[in-house]
Amino acid sequence: MAENLLYLTELLGLKVYDLKRRVLGRVRDAALLPVVHPVRVDRFLMGGRGYAWISFRHDQIRSISLDGIFLKDEQLTPFHADEYVLRLVRDLLDQQIIDARGRKVVRVTDVTFGVKKEEDHDALHVLEVDIGMRSMFRRLVQGAVPRRMVRRLQRRIPPNSISWDLCNIVEPDPQRRLRLNISMAPLEKMHPADLADIVEELSPEDREAIFEAIDTETAAEALSEMEPEIQAQIIESLETEKAADILEEMDPDEAADVLGDLEEATSEEILEEMEDEPKADVEELLEYDDDTAGGLMNTEFLAVHEDGTAADALEALRLNQDLADTLNTIFVTDIDHRLRGALPVARVFLARPQARLKDLLQDEVLIQAGVEEKADRVVELFDKYNVMTLPVVDEEHRLAGVVTADDIISVLRKR
Repeated sequence: MAENLLYLTELLGLKVYDLKRRVLGRVRDAALLPVVHPVRVDRFLMGGRGYAWISFRHDQIRSISLDGIFLKDEQLTPFHADEYVLRLVRDLLDQQIIDARGRKVVRVTDVTFGVKKEEDHDALHVLEVDIGMRSMFRRLVQGAVPRRMVRRLQRRIPPNSISWDLCNIVEPDPQRRLRLNISMAPLEKMHPADLADIVEELSPEDREAIFEAIDTETAAEALSEMEPEIQAQIIESLETEKAADILEEMDPDEAADVLGDLEEATSEEILEEMEDEPKADVEELLEYDDDTAGGLMNTEFLAVHEDGTAADALEALRLNQDLADTLNTIFVTDIDHRLRGALPVARVFLARPQARLKDLLQDEVLIQAGVEEKADRVVELFDKYNVMTLPVVDEEHRLAGVVTADDIISVLRKR
C-alpha cells in the first residue's frame, strides 16, 4: 500500500526526466483544478524563485515514484496564474482548513496522494491532508534524509490525517472559493453550535469567507450561537444585502440584538435591505432598552382568540410550523389582543376539538411582565415560578411578545 502513496514533501524536489532520462528540473509546486477534477493533480510546476514557472500536465507523465517523474511528452509550457487553480504549496500547505468530522480548525503540514494508473500514465489523486507529528517529522527532515529512509523512520509515529472529502478550505477571498466550486455542504450539515465554535477560531477575513459561502439559514443559526462582539464583526464585514438576508432568518429578538451592537448608520442600511415583515418586528424591538423585558422578548408567538376552540388553536399551530419545535404555550387573547391567559400545548392537544379556549383556562394566576420591566425582575420571575415562557404586555395589557428560557440563559451567560 505504501508503494502506491506519495507525500507532498516527497513530491517537492523530485526530479523530472525527459524521454532520454535527462533531468529537466525539480518539482516546486503542484496544482488541482477542482472545476475539472476534484482530487487529481492537474499540473506540476518547475522553476520559480525569480525564474518563470514552467509546467507540464498530468497526462504528459508516464510514471511517478520516489525515483522521479518520467515524462512521455516533454513539451513544457509557461505557467500563468489562474483563479481556477488551487496550488498545493502556495494555497494549502501550512494553511488552516476545517476538519468537518472533527469539528475543528487545523493546519495542514503535508498532503498524501495516491498514485493511480489512468490509461497509459500515472496520476496523483489527493487522498488526505496530514496534520500530525508524522507529517511534521517529514517536513523537518525534508531534503536532509533520503526519502526511503524517512519512510522507514516514520513508521514509529502514528499517522494523523483527514480525508480530503471531509475538508473545507478556508480561503479569505470568497469569490475565489466559489470559482473553485469547493462545497460547503459538510459545514452546512454541522450543528450550529459546532460551526460557531469553528468560525470563532478563524481570522476576521476567514469568517467573512465562510459566511459568504454558506446558505443564509445555516449562517443565521450559527451566528445566533456566537458572542455579540463576533456577531457584530461578521455582519459588518458582509455586503449589506447578504447581512440583511441572514438577519431575516434569525429570530427578531436575536436580530435586534445584533443590530443594536452596530454603528447606527450600518444598522439603518441593513434594515433598509430587509423585507417589510421581519423589518417591522426588529424595529419594534429596537425601541426597547436591552435591559428590559421588551428588549429581551421575541415577537414570534402563537395567540388565539378566547372564543376559539381547541381545533382552531391546533389549526393555527399547523399554519405556523416554524414555531412547532420550540412552542410550548398558546396564548389566549380577546378581540383587542389583550392577554387573557396561557395554555400549555399539551392541554390543547388533549382537549375535545370543540372545547372553547376560555373554558380551558384555569383559575391559576397568570405570570407576566410589562415591556418596561427590568431584566433582573424578569430573571427573578423565571426563577421563582419555574416558567418556560413569560408573556410580555404593553401599557394597555396587549400581548407584545414573549421571553423564553433561552433568552434568560443568554442573559445569565453575558453576566
